[in-house]
Amino acid sequence: MGNAEKRLNSRQTRHRRLRKKVSGTDLRPRLAVFRSAMHIYVQAVDDLAGRTVASSSTVLIKKSLKKNYTGNKDAAKAVGADVAKKLLEKSISSVVFDRGGFVYHGRVQALAEGAREAGLKF
Repeated sequence: MGNAEKRLNSRQTRHRRLRKKVSGTDLRPRLAVFRSAMHIYVQAVDDLAGRTVASSSTVLIKKSLKKNYTGNKDAAKAVGADVAKKLLEKSISSVVFDRGGFVYHGRVQALAEGAREAGLKF
């Protein structure tokens, strides 16, 4: 098993452990985050109904980014603000944060801060 596979398995293990405790509802959806090397994705999920309420990613908002670069904290913060705006339009102001097994640092943290600054409560 290579280092990349070991890291992926570690993240999946952390995510499974986290998902035992975190679940979203229609009034308070789960804000699920996934990050790759170039992009960051987020979706608000109602686990009881099994549907996505709102989503955003650097792929969708790439044109509105300043330097058109998607793999940095500024881009992640913009994605957080974008998903917060979409949720607030649907009268959802409170969410449960699911970091997806990633460390709450860097781009994941910037996304959360962008969502909080736009008006979401965690």
